[in-house]
Amino acid sequence: MKKLHALVLGATGATGQELVKLLLKNSDFSKVSVFVRRPISVKHEKIIVHEVDFSRLHNYKDLVSGDVLFSALGTTIKDAGSQKEQYLVDYTYQYQFAQMASENRVSHYSLVSSVGANDKSWFFYPRIKGHLEESIKHLSFNKIHIFQPPSLIRQPDLIRGGEKMSLKILNTLNKIGLFRSFKPLSVVDLAVKIIRELKSKSSDKITVYKVEDLYPL
Repeated sequence: MKKLHALVLGATGATGQELVKLLLKNSDFSKVSVFVRRPISVKHEKIIVHEVDFSRLHNYKDLVSGDVLFSALGTTIKDAGSQKEQYLVDYTYQYQFAQMASENRVSHYSLVSSVGANDKSWFFYPRIKGHLEESIKHLSFNKIHIFQPPSLIRQPDLIRGGEKMSLKILNTLNKIGLFRSFKPLSVVDLAVKIIRELKSKSSDKITVYKVEDLYPL
């Protein structure tokens, strides 16, 4: 079997970190190229680190070549500073990168989106995610996997302000039978699912994984 070359966008984020760990351990992959704003401390014979200026992504098109693109890039409006800046990260940069990958004949695209993604939503965040999903569907990948996870249980050093309390409340409500469709999901479990689904036998070009599809058996 041909060894695969993985491309990872968002490798320093919660889900991206777990994807990189799993890909480096996975014998199906011979190379893992990550595209980051700043240096990372991960050292491995399979990893290739590309530090990029996301405002000039077109300069790196020749590097966006491989077999599978995992896109887990994202931010919050608090971290971004404005809706305009959040849109750049959550839509523009991801779409531009995916477009370059499809033009370079990367065959498979796995996108970490969000529960409730809807390009017609009245709310800004799900509208961005929905807009990205709809745009991606028109690109020329052989396979597109879109994952719509609920609230994520991140690594302790990446937990954002207020998340601990929110997760605690959700877990309590889940135990009494409320909001089960929003049960928090570990980023580890999400990353495992994303990589496992690469071997899916489905003939569909586009597969959308809803919340209920993502929990471990």
